Amino acid sequence: MRGVTEDLPLGPGAVMDAPLLDDLMPWSVAPLRLGRPWVVAPDRRTLRERWARLVAAEGDEREALFRGSRARTTGSSVAALPGQRTGTGRLAREAGACPEPVRVAYGPFDEQWLLPDHRLIDVARPELWRVTDERQLFVVEQGYVPGAAGPALLVTAVLPDGRSPAGRPGRIRPLFRRPGGLEPNLAPGLVELLGERYGYGVGAADLVAWAAAVALPSAGGCRVPLPADPEVWAAGVALGRELVETQLRGARGGARPRLPGGRRPYVRAAVPARPTALSYDPEGEVLSVGEGRISPVPAAAWEFEVGGARMLEQWFAHRTAAAEPGTLEAIGPAAWPQEWTSELLELITVLALLAGREEERAALLARAGADGLGAGALRAAGVLPVPASARRPASVLDHQEEGPEGQFMLL
Repeated sequence: MRGVTEDLPLGPGAVMDAPLLDDLMPWSVAPLRLGRPWVVAPDRRTLRERWARLVAAEGDEREALFRGSRARTTGSSVAALPGQRTGTGRLAREAGACPEPVRVAYGPFDEQWLLPDHRLIDVARPELWRVTDERQLFVVEQGYVPGAAGPALLVTAVLPDGRSPAGRPGRIRPLFRRPGGLEPNLAPGLVELLGERYGYGVGAADLVAWAAAVALPSAGGCRVPLPADPEVWAAGVALGRELVETQLRGARGGARPRLPGGRRPYVRAAVPARPTALSYDPEGEVLSVGEGRISPVPAAAWEFEVGGARMLEQWFAHRTAAAEPGTLEAIGPAAWPQEWTSELLELITVLALLAGREEERAALLARAGADGLGAGALRAAGVLPVPASARRPASVLDHQEEGPEGQFMLL
């Protein structure tokens, strides 16, 4: 899957004058740093088994299984993550039940499960957990990789870890700065300016949809051309809404992604208990998962890349990569779970649908960049530069959070 930025009828000047996403959505957070791979898994049962093994061990064995770091050891004393009811006593003496796993976006297009215990995670970014709720969306800016294909940003309804396939750091941008869908994370005055230019109200979700449709990667950060023509804006928002709905996979009241009837992928031969290889036959449009067969799988889904990595290959590797024997990450399902096959079918559908809109995205971007509202126009209107306060998290004062060793703190 080649990127929408290739062969675009946009000159470098038009691209570089497009405002940075960092200015349009000024509050951003760096990716999470989990610190140890065993705290995340594709299924909840695996995490519960790993926790049981950890708390059954004592002393040096528990520390060895935990895999301590400079940020975390079994003796670390830290507060609970906002919104999570987990222990805050030192992990060295923990004997309680496993924390309830939560769904997270583990890199692009891969949703897995995480143990939401602050004692287990090196850098958990509590400010993100504090604003995670049923109204929140996260825009995940991908790390820049020169010449790499794929979208510059992705949108998810679950907490993202912000991982990049190429190891380049990106940024996580919540749509709202406060719980309950309050205080959009947008440059002050931006939606008012756009509303005046286009002749109707512009909402925060409209800006995210537009960005999903036209965002461009660049060395200085993701850029989002803004059109002067209200018809171009309306077309881009409409396309972007469909792209976002596809990425959300039914979350926030949207429809589950589906390809037309004759093109839906089906399992033609069951996936074996322990598949070791993934391959693709372009002539037959067959994806082989070990001896398992899935078809039809459009070539665009197989070739879909982010940051230079094929998404289907990365998804499969996350579930089959060998782990060091005796470690917690070596604990996993004895056989390939049925739900993984269902998730794979949905991922194929998502990638195929997104790839099928690339020509529309390219045409829209050409129209947007022809006569757009550049960063200079935003500065002239007083939208840029954004105030420093807009780049910091908002204060959340409406609930208590448990601090280290069970003490409460008010934020």
